[in-house]
Amino acid sequence: MNYSKENLLERFVRYAKTYSQSDEKSADAGNIPSTPQEWDMAKLLESEMKSLGLEKVHITPHCYVYGVLPASAGEESAAPFALFAHMDTVEEVSGKDVKPQIIREYDGSLITLSEGSTIDPETDEALRLAGEERDTIITSDGTTLLGADDKAGVAAIMTAIEALKGEKHGTIEVIFSPDEETGHGMDKVPLDEIQSKKAYTVDGGHIGELETECFNAFKSEITFTGKSLHTGSARPKMVNAVTMASAFVANLPRQEAPETTDGYMGFYAPMEISGSVERASVELLLRDFTAEGMEARKAFVDSLADVTARSFGGKADVKHTEQYRNMKGKLDEHPEVVSNLVAAYRAAGVEPVMQPIRGGTDGSRLTEMGIPTPNIFTGGHNYHSRTEWLSFNQLCKATEVLIALSQISLKDKK
Repeated sequence: MNYSKENLLERFVRYAKTYSQSDEKSADAGNIPSTPQEWDMAKLLESEMKSLGLEKVHITPHCYVYGVLPASAGEESAAPFALFAHMDTVEEVSGKDVKPQIIREYDGSLITLSEGSTIDPETDEALRLAGEERDTIITSDGTTLLGADDKAGVAAIMTAIEALKGEKHGTIEVIFSPDEETGHGMDKVPLDEIQSKKAYTVDGGHIGELETECFNAFKSEITFTGKSLHTGSARPKMVNAVTMASAFVANLPRQEAPETTDGYMGFYAPMEISGSVERASVELLLRDFTAEGMEARKAFVDSLADVTARSFGGKADVKHTEQYRNMKGKLDEHPEVVSNLVAAYRAAGVEPVMQPIRGGTDGSRLTEMGIPTPNIFTGGHNYHSRTEWLSFNQLCKATEVLIALSQISLKDKK
Protein backbone atom coordinates (compact mmCIF):
# COMPACT_ATOMS: atom_id res chain seq x y z
CA MET A 1 0.00 0.00 0.00
CA ASN A 2 1.55 3.29 -1.07
CA TYR A 3 2.06 6.39 1.04
CA SER A 4 3.98 9.57 0.43
CA LYS A 5 7.31 9.66 2.26
CA GLU A 6 7.73 13.33 1.43
CA ASN A 7 4.32 14.06 2.97
CA LEU A 8 5.42 12.16 6.07
CA LEU A 9 8.62 14.18 6.34
CA GLU A 10 6.84 17.48 5.73
CA ARG A 11 4.22 16.61 8.34
CA PHE A 12 6.78 15.82 10.98
CA VAL A 13 8.71 19.03 10.37
CA ARG A 14 5.51 21.08 10.52
CA TYR A 15 4.47 19.48 13.78
CA ALA A 16 7.95 19.86 15.29
CA LYS A 17 7.84 23.60 14.58
CA THR A 18 4.49 23.95 16.36
CA TYR A 19 5.05 24.94 19.97
CA SER A 20 3.13 22.64 22.33
CA GLN A 21 5.23 22.30 25.48
CA SER A 22 3.30 21.23 28.59
CA ASP A 23 3.80 22.29 32.23
CA GLU A 24 3.90 19.73 35.04
CA LYS A 25 3.02 22.06 37.90
CA SER A 26 0.03 23.42 36.02
CA ALA A 27 -1.14 19.88 35.25
CA ASP A 28 -0.59 18.82 38.86
CA ALA A 29 -2.89 21.70 39.82
CA GLY A 30 -5.63 20.13 37.68
CA ASN A 31 -5.26 22.15 34.50
CA ILE A 32 -5.72 19.94 31.41
CA PRO A 33 -4.35 21.09 29.06
CA SER A 34 -1.63 22.60 31.20
CA THR A 35 -0.60 25.28 28.67
CA PRO A 36 -2.38 27.40 26.06
CA GLN A 37 0.01 26.36 23.28
CA GLU A 38 -1.31 22.80 23.39
CA TRP A 39 -4.56 24.19 21.94
CA ASP A 40 -2.59 25.46 18.93
CA MET A 41 -1.33 21.97 18.14
CA ALA A 42 -4.80 20.53 18.69
CA LYS A 43 -6.40 23.00 16.27
CA LEU A 44 -3.78 22.23 13.63
CA LEU A 45 -4.52 18.51 13.90
CA GLU A 46 -8.27 19.02 13.95
CA SER A 47 -8.06 20.89 10.64
CA GLU A 48 -5.83 18.25 9.04
CA MET A 49 -8.00 15.36 10.24
CA LYS A 50 -11.05 16.98 8.66
CA SER A 51 -9.15 17.50 5.42
CA LEU A 52 -8.28 13.78 5.36
CA GLY A 53 -11.96 12.89 5.56
CA LEU A 54 -12.17 11.62 9.12
CA GLU A 55 -15.59 11.84 10.71
CA LYS A 56 -16.76 13.08 14.12
CA VAL A 57 -13.61 15.22 14.32
CA HIS A 58 -13.59 17.58 17.28
CA ILE A 59 -11.52 18.87 20.16
CA THR A 60 -12.88 18.01 23.60
CA PRO A 61 -13.09 20.64 26.35
CA HIS A 62 -9.78 19.29 27.72
CA CYS A 63 -7.90 19.43 24.39
CA TYR A 64 -8.10 15.84 23.18
CA VAL A 65 -8.43 15.67 19.40
CA TYR A 66 -10.79 12.88 18.34
CA GLY A 67 -11.73 11.56 14.92
CA VAL A 68 -12.90 8.36 13.23
CA LEU A 69 -11.91 6.76 9.95
CA PRO A 70 -15.09 4.80 9.15
CA ALA A 71 -14.81 1.23 7.91
CA SER A 72 -14.57 0.82 4.17
CA ALA A 73 -17.53 -0.73 2.36
CA GLY A 74 -17.94 -4.39 3.30
CA GLU A 75 -15.66 -4.20 6.35
CA GLU A 76 -18.14 -2.81 8.85
CA SER A 77 -18.03 -6.04 10.87
CA ALA A 78 -14.31 -5.68 11.68
CA ALA A 79 -13.62 -4.84 15.30
CA PRO A 80 -12.45 -1.23 15.62
CA PHE A 81 -9.15 -0.23 17.15
CA ALA A 82 -7.75 3.10 18.29
CA LEU A 83 -4.44 4.85 17.63
CA PHE A 84 -3.02 7.25 20.19
CA ALA A 85 -0.14 9.73 20.21
CA HIS A 86 0.52 12.76 22.39
CA MET A 87 0.85 16.34 21.21
CA ASP A 88 2.89 17.89 24.01
CA THR A 89 6.65 18.05 24.49
CA VAL A 90 8.54 17.86 27.76
CA GLU A 91 9.36 21.05 29.69
CA GLU A 92 12.89 20.16 30.90
CA VAL A 93 14.31 21.32 27.55
CA SER A 94 12.67 24.12 25.59
CA GLY A 95 10.29 23.14 22.81
CA LYS A 96 9.75 26.69 21.59
CA ASP A 97 11.00 27.89 18.20
CA VAL A 98 12.22 24.45 17.17
CA LYS A 99 14.30 24.61 13.99
CA PRO A 100 14.45 21.10 12.49
CA GLN A 101 17.62 20.28 10.54
CA ILE A 102 17.25 17.64 7.81
CA ILE A 103 20.40 15.71 6.95
CA ARG A 104 19.74 13.63 3.83
CA GLU A 105 22.04 10.74 2.95
CA TYR A 106 23.69 10.98 6.37
CA ASP A 107 27.27 9.72 6.04
CA GLY A 108 28.01 8.72 9.63
CA SER A 109 30.08 11.78 10.55
CA LEU A 110 29.96 13.73 13.80
CA ILE A 111 26.88 16.00 13.91
CA THR A 112 27.67 19.40 15.41
CA LEU A 113 24.83 21.52 16.71
CA SER A 114 24.85 25.04 18.10
CA GLU A 115 25.97 25.86 21.63
CA GLY A 116 28.59 23.11 21.55
CA SER A 117 26.24 20.12 21.40
CA THR A 118 27.26 17.12 19.27
CA ILE A 119 25.72 13.80 18.31
CA ASP A 120 28.49 11.28 17.88
CA PRO A 121 28.14 7.95 16.04
CA GLU A 122 31.17 6.73 17.98
CA THR A 123 29.04 6.67 21.14
CA ASP A 124 25.60 6.26 19.57
CA GLU A 125 25.21 2.83 17.96
CA ALA A 126 21.84 3.67 16.38
CA LEU A 127 23.34 6.75 14.74
CA ARG A 128 26.29 4.72 13.45
CA LEU A 129 23.88 2.27 11.82
CA ALA A 130 21.92 5.17 10.34
CA GLY A 131 25.13 6.36 8.72
CA GLU A 132 25.76 2.95 7.20
CA GLU A 133 22.23 3.00 5.74
CA ARG A 134 22.63 6.57 4.43
CA ASP A 135 19.46 7.38 6.34
CA THR A 136 17.83 10.79 6.48
CA ILE A 137 18.37 12.22 9.97
CA ILE A 138 16.38 15.05 11.56
CA THR A 139 17.74 17.01 14.53
CA SER A 140 17.03 20.38 16.12
CA ASP A 141 19.60 23.15 15.79
CA GLY A 142 20.76 22.39 19.34
CA THR A 143 19.01 25.28 21.10
CA THR A 144 15.89 23.18 21.76
CA LEU A 145 14.73 19.61 21.74
CA LEU A 146 13.37 18.24 18.46
CA GLY A 147 9.97 16.99 19.59
CA ALA A 148 10.04 13.56 17.94
CA ASP A 149 8.59 12.53 21.30
CA ASP A 150 5.86 12.29 20.21
CA LYS A 151 5.29 14.30 17.05
CA ALA A 152 6.88 11.46 15.13
CA GLY A 153 4.03 9.29 16.36
CA VAL A 154 1.46 11.90 15.35
CA ALA A 155 3.00 12.13 11.86
CA ALA A 156 3.05 8.34 11.42
CA ILE A 157 -0.62 8.03 12.36
CA MET A 158 -1.74 10.86 10.09
CA THR A 159 0.23 9.49 7.16
CA ALA A 160 -1.09 5.95 7.66
CA ILE A 161 -4.66 7.27 7.79
CA GLU A 162 -4.06 9.18 4.57
CA ALA A 163 -2.72 6.02 2.90
CA LEU A 164 -5.80 4.02 3.90
CA LYS A 165 -8.20 6.24 1.99
CA GLY A 166 -9.71 4.09 -0.76
CA GLU A 167 -8.29 0.87 0.74
CA LYS A 168 -9.89 -1.92 2.75
CA HIS A 169 -9.93 -1.27 6.50
CA GLY A 170 -12.12 -1.47 9.54
CA THR A 171 -13.08 1.44 11.78
CA ILE A 172 -10.07 3.24 13.22
CA GLU A 173 -10.39 5.80 16.01
CA VAL A 174 -7.65 8.43 16.25
CA ILE A 175 -6.99 10.31 19.50
CA PHE A 176 -4.24 12.85 20.09
CA SER A 177 -3.76 13.71 23.75
CA PRO A 178 -2.30 16.63 25.74
CA ASP A 179 -0.05 16.40 28.79
CA GLU A 180 1.43 12.94 28.43
CA GLU A 181 4.78 14.38 29.48
CA THR A 182 3.32 15.69 32.75
CA GLY A 183 1.93 12.26 33.64
CA HIS A 184 -1.64 13.48 33.20
CA GLY A 185 -2.23 12.48 29.58
CA MET A 186 -5.20 10.23 30.32
CA ASP A 187 -6.75 12.22 33.17
CA LYS A 188 -9.53 13.59 30.98
CA VAL A 189 -9.49 11.17 28.04
CA PRO A 190 -13.02 10.91 26.55
CA LEU A 191 -13.59 7.24 27.38
CA ASP A 192 -17.32 7.59 26.74
CA GLU A 193 -16.60 8.40 23.08
CA ILE A 194 -14.11 5.59 22.45
CA GLN A 195 -15.76 2.49 21.01
CA SER A 196 -12.60 0.40 20.52
CA LYS A 197 -11.77 -2.39 22.94
CA LYS A 198 -8.08 -2.31 21.98
CA ALA A 199 -5.64 0.46 21.15
CA TYR A 200 -2.04 1.17 20.25
CA THR A 201 0.17 4.09 21.25
CA VAL A 202 2.78 5.21 18.74
CA ASP A 203 5.32 6.65 21.17
CA GLY A 204 8.41 4.44 21.21
CA GLY A 205 12.03 4.71 20.17
CA HIS A 206 14.35 2.53 18.10
CA ILE A 207 13.02 0.38 15.26
CA GLY A 208 11.56 -2.95 16.35
CA GLU A 209 10.76 -1.91 19.90
CA LEU A 210 7.38 -3.35 20.90
CA GLU A 211 6.56 -2.51 24.47
CA THR A 212 4.07 -4.43 26.54
CA GLU A 213 5.36 -3.68 30.03
CA CYS A 214 6.47 -0.59 31.86
CA PHE A 215 7.36 0.72 35.28
CA ASN A 216 5.02 1.11 38.16
CA ALA A 217 5.40 4.81 38.89
CA PHE A 218 4.93 7.04 41.92
CA LYS A 219 5.89 10.63 42.63
CA SER A 220 6.98 11.32 46.21
CA GLU A 221 6.90 14.82 47.67
CA ILE A 222 8.96 15.17 50.84
CA THR A 223 8.60 18.35 52.88
CA PHE A 224 11.09 19.15 55.64
CA THR A 225 10.21 21.67 58.34
CA GLY A 226 12.98 23.45 60.24
CA LYS A 227 13.38 26.43 62.55
CA SER A 228 14.92 29.72 61.47
CA LEU A 229 17.23 31.82 63.64
CA HIS A 230 19.82 34.50 62.93
CA THR A 231 22.85 32.68 61.59
CA GLY A 232 25.13 34.54 64.00
CA SER A 233 23.36 33.09 67.01
CA ALA A 234 21.92 29.92 65.54
CA ARG A 235 23.60 27.44 67.85
CA PRO A 236 22.00 25.24 69.13
CA LYS A 237 18.37 25.93 68.21
CA MET A 238 18.43 26.53 64.47
CA VAL A 239 17.13 23.63 62.33
CA ASN A 240 17.90 24.08 58.65
CA ALA A 241 15.35 22.50 56.31
CA VAL A 242 17.64 23.05 53.31
CA THR A 243 20.32 20.96 55.01
CA MET A 244 17.81 18.24 55.80
CA ALA A 245 16.60 18.10 52.20
CA SER A 246 20.18 17.97 50.94
CA ALA A 247 21.10 15.16 53.33
CA PHE A 248 18.03 13.20 52.29
CA VAL A 249 19.00 13.37 48.61
CA ALA A 250 22.64 12.59 49.37
CA ASN A 251 21.62 9.40 51.17
CA LEU A 252 19.50 7.98 48.34
CA PRO A 253 21.16 4.80 46.97
CA ARG A 254 23.64 5.95 44.33
CA GLN A 255 23.46 2.56 42.61
CA GLU A 256 19.69 2.98 42.20
CA ALA A 257 19.59 6.25 40.25
CA PRO A 258 18.37 6.63 36.65
CA GLU A 259 21.93 7.13 35.44
CA THR A 260 23.17 3.92 37.10
CA THR A 261 20.36 1.52 36.15
CA ASP A 262 18.91 -0.11 33.05
CA GLY A 263 16.82 -3.10 31.98
CA TYR A 264 14.49 -4.21 34.75
CA MET A 265 16.25 -2.21 37.48
CA GLY A 266 14.14 0.34 39.32
CA PHE A 267 15.34 3.67 40.68
CA TYR A 268 14.93 6.77 42.83
CA ALA A 269 15.13 9.99 40.80
CA PRO A 270 15.32 13.33 42.64
CA MET A 271 13.87 15.85 40.19
CA GLU A 272 13.66 19.06 42.19
CA ILE A 273 14.86 20.47 45.49
CA SER A 274 13.72 23.87 46.71
CA GLY A 275 12.97 25.91 49.80
CA SER A 276 14.53 27.84 52.66
CA VAL A 277 15.62 27.34 56.25
CA GLU A 278 12.09 26.91 57.60
CA ARG A 279 10.68 24.76 54.83
CA ALA A 280 12.30 22.80 52.00
CA SER A 281 10.92 20.18 49.65
CA VAL A 282 12.19 17.38 47.45
CA GLU A 283 10.31 15.98 44.46
CA LEU A 284 11.29 12.37 43.90
CA LEU A 285 10.23 9.88 41.23
CA LEU A 286 10.00 6.21 42.22
CA ARG A 287 10.10 3.51 39.54
CA ASP A 288 9.90 -0.28 39.84
CA PHE A 289 8.60 -3.09 37.62
CA THR A 290 6.91 -4.99 40.44
CA ALA A 291 4.22 -3.91 42.89
CA GLU A 292 6.21 -5.44 45.75
CA GLY A 293 9.31 -3.53 44.75
CA MET A 294 7.37 -0.28 44.63
CA GLU A 295 5.98 -0.80 48.13
CA ALA A 296 9.53 -1.38 49.38
CA ARG A 297 10.68 1.85 47.72
CA LYS A 298 7.89 3.87 49.28
CA ALA A 299 8.68 2.40 52.70
CA PHE A 300 12.37 3.25 52.26
CA VAL A 301 11.54 6.88 51.40
CA ASP A 302 9.28 7.14 54.46
CA SER A 303 12.02 5.75 56.69
CA LEU A 304 14.86 7.83 55.22
CA ALA A 305 12.83 11.05 55.46
CA ASP A 306 11.94 10.34 59.09
CA VAL A 307 15.48 9.39 60.11
CA THR A 308 16.93 12.44 58.33
CA ALA A 309 14.50 14.84 59.98
CA ARG A 310 15.02 13.35 63.44
CA SER A 311 18.79 13.55 63.12
CA PHE A 312 18.52 17.31 62.65
CA GLY A 313 15.70 17.87 65.13
CA GLY A 314 13.22 18.74 62.40
CA LYS A 315 10.12 17.22 60.87
CA ALA A 316 9.36 15.46 57.58
CA ASP A 317 6.08 14.88 55.78
CA VAL A 318 5.86 12.49 52.81
CA LYS A 319 3.15 12.29 50.18
CA HIS A 320 3.17 9.47 47.60
CA THR A 321 1.07 9.89 44.45
CA GLU A 322 0.55 7.07 41.96
CA GLN A 323 1.27 8.04 38.34
CA TYR A 324 0.78 4.77 36.42
CA ARG A 325 1.04 1.00 36.72
CA ASN A 326 2.84 -1.73 34.81
CA MET A 327 0.54 -2.70 31.93
CA LYS A 328 1.92 -6.22 31.46
CA GLY A 329 -0.63 -8.05 33.62
CA LYS A 330 -3.63 -6.60 31.80
CA LEU A 331 -2.08 -7.08 28.36
CA ASP A 332 -1.39 -10.73 29.14
CA GLU A 333 -5.16 -11.14 29.49
CA HIS A 334 -5.61 -10.02 25.85
CA PRO A 335 -2.90 -11.83 23.85
CA GLU A 336 -4.59 -11.12 20.50
CA VAL A 337 -3.87 -7.40 20.84
CA VAL A 338 -0.12 -8.07 20.93
CA SER A 339 -0.18 -10.94 18.43
CA ASN A 340 -1.83 -8.69 15.83
CA LEU A 341 0.90 -6.14 16.36
CA VAL A 342 3.67 -8.73 16.09
CA ALA A 343 2.17 -9.86 12.78
CA ALA A 344 2.02 -6.25 11.58
CA TYR A 345 5.70 -5.72 12.43
CA ARG A 346 6.69 -8.77 10.41
CA ALA A 347 4.43 -7.82 7.51
CA ALA A 348 6.29 -4.49 7.41
CA GLY A 349 9.65 -6.27 7.44
CA VAL A 350 10.45 -5.41 11.07
CA GLU A 351 11.43 -8.01 13.64
CA PRO A 352 9.81 -7.21 17.02
CA VAL A 353 12.09 -6.54 19.97
CA MET A 354 10.14 -7.06 23.18
CA GLN A 355 11.58 -4.95 25.95
CA PRO A 356 10.21 -2.99 28.90
CA ILE A 357 9.55 0.73 28.78
CA ARG A 358 11.76 2.47 31.30
CA GLY A 359 9.05 5.05 31.68
CA GLY A 360 5.39 5.12 30.83
CA THR A 361 3.03 6.02 28.04
CA ASP A 362 -0.61 6.93 27.76
CA GLY A 363 -0.99 3.26 26.89
CA SER A 364 -0.11 2.14 30.39
CA ARG A 365 -2.91 4.32 31.77
CA LEU A 366 -5.34 3.17 29.07
CA THR A 367 -4.56 -0.45 29.82
CA GLU A 368 -5.29 0.19 33.47
CA MET A 369 -8.61 1.77 32.40
CA GLY A 370 -9.62 -1.36 30.51
CA ILE A 371 -8.36 -0.75 26.95
CA PRO A 372 -5.26 -2.93 26.37
CA THR A 373 -2.69 -0.71 24.64
CA PRO A 374 0.85 -1.79 23.71
CA ASN A 375 3.38 0.71 22.36
CA ILE A 376 4.95 1.04 18.88
CA PHE A 377 8.38 2.48 17.96
CA THR A 378 8.72 5.75 16.01
CA GLY A 379 12.46 6.00 15.29
CA GLY A 380 13.19 8.75 17.78
CA HIS A 381 16.39 8.78 19.85
CA ASN A 382 17.89 10.80 22.73
CA TYR A 383 14.47 11.99 23.87
CA HIS A 384 14.13 14.96 26.23
CA SER A 385 17.45 16.46 25.16
CA ARG A 386 19.00 18.98 22.79
CA THR A 387 20.67 16.07 21.02
CA GLU A 388 17.37 14.36 20.19
CA TRP A 389 17.29 12.97 16.66
CA LEU A 390 14.90 11.07 14.42
CA SER A 391 15.65 8.32 11.91
CA PHE A 392 13.40 8.93 8.93
CA ASN A 393 13.80 5.36 7.67
CA GLN A 394 12.55 4.11 11.02
CA LEU A 395 9.64 6.56 11.01
CA CYS A 396 8.67 5.21 7.59
CA LYS A 397 8.72 1.68 8.98
CA ALA A 398 6.49 2.72 11.89
CA THR A 399 4.01 4.10 9.35
CA GLU A 400 4.13 0.84 7.42
CA VAL A 401 3.47 -1.11 10.63
CA LEU A 402 0.29 0.93 11.17
CA ILE A 403 -0.87 0.28 7.60
CA ALA A 404 -0.18 -3.45 8.02
CA LEU A 405 -2.00 -3.45 11.34
CA SER A 406 -5.13 -2.11 9.63
CA GLN A 407 -5.10 -5.09 7.28
CA ILE A 408 -4.33 -7.73 9.89
CA SER A 409 -7.08 -6.37 12.16
CA LEU A 410 -9.71 -7.05 9.50
CA LYS A 411 -9.91 -10.66 10.69
CA ASP A 412 -11.07 -9.54 14.16
CA LYS A 413 -14.84 -9.26 14.23
CA LYS A 414 -17.07 -7.32 16.58
